[in-house]
Parts: sequence; C-alpha cells; structure tokens
Amino acid sequence: MASPAAASPARRLASIFSSTKPRARPPKPAPEPTQAPKAPAGQSGSKPDERRESRDLNKILKVIFRERDPDKLVSRFIAESTASERFRDKHRVYEVAVFRLVSFGRHDAIAAIIDSQKPFIEASNVGFAARLIRLCGRASMPSHAAAIFHDLPPKHKSHMTFNALLAAYVDASDFDALATAFQHILASHPTIVPTVYSYNILISALCQKPDLSAALDVITLMEKRGLTPDIISFKTLLNGFYNNDRFDDAEKVWDMIKERNVVPDAKIYYNAKLRGLVSQGRVEDAVALIERMQKEGPKPDSVSYNELIRGYCKEGRLNEAKKVYDDLIKNECTPNSGTFHTLVPHFLEAGELDRALSCCHEIFSRKCRVQCSLLQGVVTALIADQGWRRLGGSFILEGRTTILENV
Repeated sequence: MASPAAASPARRLASIFSSTKPRARPPKPAPEPTQAPKAPAGQSGSKPDERRESRDLNKILKVIFRERDPDKLVSRFIAESTASERFRDKHRVYEVAVFRLVSFGRHDAIAAIIDSQKPFIEASNVGFAARLIRLCGRASMPSHAAAIFHDLPPKHKSHMTFNALLAAYVDASDFDALATAFQHILASHPTIVPTVYSYNILISALCQKPDLSAALDVITLMEKRGLTPDIISFKTLLNGFYNNDRFDDAEKVWDMIKERNVVPDAKIYYNAKLRGLVSQGRVEDAVALIERMQKEGPKPDSVSYNELIRGYCKEGRLNEAKKVYDDLIKNECTPNSGTFHTLVPHFLEAGELDRALSCCHEIFSRKCRVQCSLLQGVVTALIADQGWRRLGGSFILEGRTTILENV
C-alpha cells in the first residue's frame, strides 16, 4: 500500500492529467425527426448524406491517427486519400502521417504517400501542391521536394510553390542547394516573381555560411527589384551576425534598420543581441544588457528572459536560471514553449522532479503548446523514480493525454 507521502504527489500528477481536456470530438448530429420533411421538388435530401459522409470521414481519420503500424498506416492512407477529395483537404492528417513515419525512419513509406498524391495535383489548387512540397522538406527529403516542383503543371509553378520549395530546403538544412535553386529556378521560370518572403528565406540560408556578406547583399537586391525589406529581413541578419560573433557588423545592420524606419520595437534588436551573447557564452554580458533594458528600456519580454535562462542552463547554473524564471513571472511576462523546453530537461537531468512537475502544471494551466516528448520525459522520469514506481498504475490509468502513450 502506498505511503501517504507518496500518495500526495501522485494525486497532484493525476489532477494535472485529469484536468486536461480530452481531444475534441465531432459533435453528435441531432437526432433525425421521425418523419423527415419532404424536400422541395427538384432538390434531393443532401444534408443527411453529408452528415453521414462527415461521420464516416471522422471515423477514418481517427483510425489513421491511432495507427502505429507504419505499413498499415501507409496502405490505409493511400486508399482513403485516393477515394475521397474531402480526405485530401485534411492538412492535419498528412502532417501526422508524415511525422509518424519520420519517427519510424521510413522515408520509403513517406515517398509512397507523397507519390500517391501526384495524380491529384493537376485538378487541385496550388495550395495542395505547396503542401506536398513542404511535407517533403519536413521529412528531410529535399530532392523529392525539388522533383515535385519541377514536375508541376505550369499553372502551379508560382511564387507559392517556389516559396514552399525554398522552405523545404530550410527544413532539411540544405542551404547550399537552396541558394542554387533560388538562382536557377528564377532564371528558367521568368513568370515566377519572388516575394519578400522568398528573399527572407534566402537571407536565412546565406546566414548559415561563413561569409555573411552575401546575405547582406540580398537587401540591396530586394530594393533594386522594387521590394521593401521587412522586419524579418533585418532580424534574420542581426541574428546571423550576432551568432557569428560579428557584433560590429550587427551594429551596421541596426543603423540600416533605423535609416529605413523599419523596426517599431527596439526589443527585436536587444533580443537578437542577447541571443548572440548567449551563443558566444557571454552570459555576464547578457545579464548586464538585461539590467540596462530594465533601467533604460525597452523592458525585457519573455524572449529576453528565455535567452538568459538558456545561457544559465548551458553553463549548468540552474539556480540562476530558476531566479530568472521567477523574475519573468514577477515582471508580468508570460512563459512560453521556449521557456519550458529549456527548463524542463535540465530539471529532469538535475533530478528536480517536483520542479519539472510544477512546469507541467504551468503548461496545462496556461494552455501552452509544447512537444509531447517534453511531457513524456517527465512521466518517464517519475515512473522510473523509486518513490513513484509503486503508484505508477494509479496515475497511468487516470491519464487522458497523449504523453502517456507507449509508457
């Protein structure tokens, strides 16, 4: 029988999990009247059919979401997507299927799913083609994304699919191929007109190279083509220079920002500098910058505090990181997914299970979106701990969240 001391934390954990709302279920259709009114002449009773089709589709989606056998997942997915246009409109099921197959290391299965959708591209809108390209990038299959783009019908070769291909290269961290594709595709497809978003992706890729001058040249190129760089353009440059310890060049970028009156909030500049200082291991300089912001403005926000928390955690100074978290709350900032993704793993590593559990409570109470793996790590650590092992069954049965799957 569990001791009272052990039962208390178990009840706390159970209360957190049991307070989590179950996954949303489609509302039950209202019961049909005993005698349905007759449809007017020339109209068929389509609404009951639509409701029935919707119920059937929801059942199919649930089956696919719960499928853990990769081969069955692929065969069911292909069969249903081939049979139903409404199925092909469900973005989420595509993402779940691909991400799950990535976790199994089944790139062959992902290719099978993507290739099975090619016959529907011609009759679909450009968004469907862009979605397939992005999924390839998220599965680290940039060559597959490029093949889809090059095989697209002319009507679908637009800035939307072009941007999707660039983003796919970024997702796969293939920055050299991105820079090459940017140049060659625009040269061979003059009807594709890049947008500010296109150039921002290019800047992000060039900031991964040792020589950042090419990234800075993109600003000039954009302006020559009649486009106005936005805050994302300059923010990406600032992060690139700061992360490469080129603080003097970052100051020049900041001068460009002020000349163009682009930045409405100086926090973007300070947070980029904080990120650079932390990346270079200059935590004390980051602390000084936070103190300067507190005295002179702009006031630090959640991003500012998250960078300092990350710096302390990198150096193993967990007590200081906890104090910064307390300051974040005290100064009426809101902890976000970045806060918890930094702190929780370090709490687990240090064996501070109560603090990790407290973070879980904050995540749920604030309805903060985090990766399931983060919460799963807390559950696994609690079960592995001797004080919780005896009580494992009681709170596993009470759990109603995806973090308890496969425990």
